Amino acid sequence: MPSVDVFSKAGAKVGSVELPAVFSSPVNEALMHQAVVSQLAGRRTGTHSSKKRDDVAGGGRKPWKQKGTGRARQGSTRSPQWKGGGVVFGPQVRSHETPMPKRMRRAALLGALAAKVETLKVVDVLGIEAPKTQVITKMCVALSAGKRVLVVAPTVDSALVKSAANIPYLLVLRADSLNLVDLINADTIIVEQSALATIQEVYG
Repeated sequence: MPSVDVFSKAGAKVGSVELPAVFSSPVNEALMHQAVVSQLAGRRTGTHSSKKRDDVAGGGRKPWKQKGTGRARQGSTRSPQWKGGGVVFGPQVRSHETPMPKRMRRAALLGALAAKVETLKVVDVLGIEAPKTQVITKMCVALSAGKRVLVVAPTVDSALVKSAANIPYLLVLRADSLNLVDLINADTIIVEQSALATIQEVYG
């Protein structure tokens, strides 16, 4: 299994740890892409809507007689070619969900964990006693974290969440609530050492 260094919040190396087996899973990019599409599609509300000609009020009276005017025949002012008429093939309220088998979603997530080993930063203890944005900021700087940071903790307390709330592109997740999109989007993944066991237990 791959082994990585363990750092303190100040960025000092304090040891090393062998990563759980889930970080050695096979990486299937096609499967990961399919899972990302499925997850993002599931986030869509699907409330977009347009009115068809039957939904537009009015238009019951024939604009002019069928023959003799020299103009094209018309049956309603709510036909799509009229201003104020209905929309042809417009968006309708619907679900965008693309169901995916659980095993495939799990395999895609494990593949993302394995693909992100190079960006992984293991911290011995994240412990934050009081909400302080400065504490998280200093830790990210000390660990040379990228712009988009994902912090993974065994449990997420209010102090940790509030400390990270004002930092753009920084997300805090529990070790048992990981998702593929946030893993892939992260430039750096900061994991508390005790969370590694939870990741192996939940996803292994």
